[in-house]
Amino acid sequence: MLMKLTVIEREALDLPAQDRARLAQRLLESLDGLSETEVQQHWLEEARCRAEELDQGIVAPVTAEQLDRRIQARLK
Repeated sequence: MLMKLTVIEREALDLPAQDRARLAQRLLESLDGLSETEVQQHWLEEARCRAEELDQGIVAPVTAEQLDRRIQARLK
């Protein structure tokens, strides 16, 4: 599942900004019905997955400044 999610994320990030915004809105709306406990469980699982990716060298950490530069570059 992790690989499938990575592919979906990559493809979603390649969408035009308007499409990404619409997708983000729909994804956020899909979470509205979750309880606080369910939300916490989902965030914990996401944190575990990201930590695993870092530990395995699948992704590299970036600083807040690097992230900001990447975001600004994509918005231009």
